[in-house]
Amino acid sequence: MALNVGPILKFSPAISFLVSCKTQEELDGLWEKLSEGEEKEQCGWLKDKFGVSWQIIPNILGEMVQDKDAKKSEGVIKAMLQMKKLDIQGLMKAYAEG
Repeated sequence: MALNVGPILKFSPAISFLVSCKTQEELDGLWEKLSEGEEKEQCGWLKDKFGVSWQIIPNILGEMVQDKDAKKSEGVIKAMLQMKKLDIQGLMKAYAEG
C-alpha cells in the first residue's frame, strides 16, 4: 500500500520499487500493467499512473552484470542501455557474445 498525501507532497524517483522477474512473460505482464499510458524509461524503469517509479528486471540480470568477465558484463550493460522494457533473450545474447 502507498499513500499519496495530495498535491503538496508528491511521489518522486527518490522512492522507487524494484521487481525482479523469473520469466519474460512475468516481466512483460508487470511492465504492461504498471506502465499503462504512463512514462516508460530506459533500463526497465517506468512510472505508474500515480507517479511511482518502478524498475522491472529479470532475476538473471544481476549475475550477468556482476560476471568476472568484464566483456560479458559490459555487453549486457550496453544492451540494457538500448532497451526500455528489458528483453531477457537480448540480454542473454549480449552476455554470450561478450
